[in-house]
Amino acid sequence: MKKITLSAGMMLPFVGLLFVTLLFTLLIAIFEPDSLNAFLSARNLQTLLMQSVIVGIAALGMTLVIVSGGIDLSVGSMVALATVVVASVITFGASGSYGNEWAVTPIWVLLGIAAAIASCALVGFINGFVSSKFKIVPFIATLGMMQIARGCAKWFAGNEMVRTPDNFLQSFMDPRPAQSWLLFAPGVWIMAGIALIVAIALRYTVFGRYTYAIGSSENTARLCGINVGRFRILIYSLCGALTGIAGVMQYATLGSGNPTEAVGLELDIIAAVVIGGGSLNGGEGSALGTLLGALMLLVLRNGCVMLGVPSYVQNIILGSIIVIAAGIDRLKHR
Repeated sequence: MKKITLSAGMMLPFVGLLFVTLLFTLLIAIFEPDSLNAFLSARNLQTLLMQSVIVGIAALGMTLVIVSGGIDLSVGSMVALATVVVASVITFGASGSYGNEWAVTPIWVLLGIAAAIASCALVGFINGFVSSKFKIVPFIATLGMMQIARGCAKWFAGNEMVRTPDNFLQSFMDPRPAQSWLLFAPGVWIMAGIALIVAIALRYTVFGRYTYAIGSSENTARLCGINVGRFRILIYSLCGALTGIAGVMQYATLGSGNPTEAVGLELDIIAAVVIGGGSLNGGEGSALGTLLGALMLLVLRNGCVMLGVPSYVQNIILGSIIVIAAGIDRLKHR
């Protein structure tokens, strides 16, 4: 009986994605028939998957936090911080000058990636430490860290964009990669690999069982001998590390570090988890559902653009979907 319930819960994100896709296919066929082939084309699929990478990877980290019964509002600022850190390290490591171009060795790119992930993991560690050790509600703790991380990004960047020389990392978000056998952008495969790791960790490891237990009932988990504070710090640190990877992918998209980037991105990240079946009450959520939720958001926005729907209407639609998803979750618990 437990397997049937789990299967039914996992079907909801699939059904939602299918419904949104069919709905916009029908609307575009009626109102913008010239755009129908573009909407259903393989090239558009490549672009959609590429655009889902940043939200998708960060949302996988947010899944861990929400499943454990927490929330992290600082992820958007962490993405901006990561772009600045990776760009600053690459710029620092640029060696030589050839005309108006810089040259940079791959080792500095790898160091930049490591520094970006480490900086965001540190932010996540602080979030978990403050909320668990000082008993501050995660909403408040991460709200404050959202401002701190954004301020640090502006400080490190000198309140301006950090431009870098061309490097191999910038090809990671090319929707049509040079190696045709890849089919999709390298960032898409990175997202898929991370999703597989998170799915296995949540479903088949002690870490996953403890994460669900803490989200279902923190007091019960503590009575069962789980060190809730330590695990909460670990979960927020992992969320920060995954957000750092999303920030690296954001840098690959921009080709530079921008401290003002990703404002409001935390809302899309949280929405992807909630639409994908995660419960803000904790104890529910999955990696696959989160990726489907992220894709649903991208299909919705892509369809709205092709229909010429204004951005403010898109915001209203997105907000309505989040409220409906939260309402459905509330009804399930009742």
